[in-house]
Amino acid sequence: MDLLVQFRWIVVIFVVLPLSFLYYFSIYVGDVRSECKSYKQRQKEHDENVKKVVKRLKDRNASKDGLVCTARKPWVAVGMRNVDYKRARHFEVDLSPFRNILNIDTERMIAKVEPLVNMGQISRVTVPMNVSLAVVAELDDLTVGGLINGYGIEGSSHIYGLFSDTVVSYEVVLADGQVVRATKDNEYSDLFYAIPWSQGTLGLLVSAEIKLIPIKEYMKLTYKPVVGNLKEIAQAYIDSFSPKDGDQDNREKVPDFVETMVYTPTEAVCMTGRYASKEEAKKKGNVINNVGWWFKTWFYQHAQTALKKGEFVEYIPTREYYHRHTRCLYWEGKLILPFGDQWWFRFFFGWAMPPKVSLLKATQGEYIRNYYHENHVIQDMLVPLYKVGDALEWVNREMEVYPLWLCPHRLYRLPLKTMVYPEPGFELHKRQGDTKYAQMYTDVGVYYAPGPILRGEVFDGIEAVRKLESWLIENHGFQPQYAVSELTEKNFWRMFDGSLYENCRKKYRAIGTFMSVYYKSKKGKKTEKEVQDAEQETAEVETPEVDEPED
Repeated sequence: MDLLVQFRWIVVIFVVLPLSFLYYFSIYVGDVRSECKSYKQRQKEHDENVKKVVKRLKDRNASKDGLVCTARKPWVAVGMRNVDYKRARHFEVDLSPFRNILNIDTERMIAKVEPLVNMGQISRVTVPMNVSLAVVAELDDLTVGGLINGYGIEGSSHIYGLFSDTVVSYEVVLADGQVVRATKDNEYSDLFYAIPWSQGTLGLLVSAEIKLIPIKEYMKLTYKPVVGNLKEIAQAYIDSFSPKDGDQDNREKVPDFVETMVYTPTEAVCMTGRYASKEEAKKKGNVINNVGWWFKTWFYQHAQTALKKGEFVEYIPTREYYHRHTRCLYWEGKLILPFGDQWWFRFFFGWAMPPKVSLLKATQGEYIRNYYHENHVIQDMLVPLYKVGDALEWVNREMEVYPLWLCPHRLYRLPLKTMVYPEPGFELHKRQGDTKYAQMYTDVGVYYAPGPILRGEVFDGIEAVRKLESWLIENHGFQPQYAVSELTEKNFWRMFDGSLYENCRKKYRAIGTFMSVYYKSKKGKKTEKEVQDAEQETAEVETPEVDEPED
């Protein structure tokens, strides 16, 4: 198995990369064809496709057919968790036609899109208009539906929150075939707040209206090296975007974009960005870096140069900045192709990068997939900002994974308690980054092979993930569900609040039609009997069992 993984680059070079290029090209052609149609025509096709979904749901025989799932193949999802729930008997609904941008309304500053629209597709349309989604996830392949039903973050989330916080309305097909529009202030407001993190288990999302913001042509990016221990790095990261006087809503004091990459236990680079006009960027003496060119140094390695040459500033075209981590998949590309960062590979073959994640999954097989789960870490830890230093020390002690990615986000205090929620009474402490209406959290991205694995030592990946999950529960943190999870059902509902979710499951008749969110996220194969038993148990229990973590 070690040899198969070590020489997996052969499969990637000769199979995955060519297929990825053909796949990306075919999707691009489809997107261009869609963009040639008028918004009116796209809306008409959308309405017809919604009717097909409604008919498909109404044709389902609840006593004979399995629970409803999308017809998308398990390996197509970008997330790393096993999509084993589809191995049980299920009733497929095809959502593949829902990949169109339905409208860009620059007067209302709203984009109406279907769930399979990805970040690369929408930024290609909006950025030339000098508007953008408020939160644009870095990887091109991430879809609107995945970012809403699951989890989505970007360097602007310290201002706008998670991706789902920027949504204005959802168009959802419920279990009985009813099509509803949910907003925060209409009769379906409970559904509006319950959809994020629900993994599509309350209904089928068929479109969403999302907030747009005005932007400029370039991003003025400042790279600031930090040397010190992990607590000092954490404080420098906090100071890079959180005014010490608590004036977090003052846009003059808070940058438009923030991220930090921690390269070793003593070295990091903090990056802050502000939108800049073309005229400013092209002034004499300013450096413009087109990071999107295929032959360019991978972004995380380019940022690392600040540790040697000191603080510097450059201007990056806005769309290229948005997708700066796409070509190298953050730093996972180094594991997939050990020589992928070399100048000769970038120059001659960089245009074919990145390999499509779904094709990597499709060609790895179950044994290699399990090998990665045990010897490799892809996890995000969402923790209160004031605990980021503790989180960094925990990762260093238990996993030794570097680089680490830090990205802040607001966690709003909402009218209803959702699956993820801020700490009770956070506003009383007036901590750096917090406001009266939102607590500042941070994503600690842990993506790479752990230090013990790289040194040839023993590492128990499953036990490490369990420890990570326990630490998150104890510290009011959250684990995005795209990742491999070892949570038991009891601990799942200790981490997440299930009251609103379960109420909506009952109210909108999702029980018996859609799988529960825990069961959908649960690791391992699901038999038909397990699915039925789990749904029956859910139907009998009013709310999930919740153990409050110790104070």
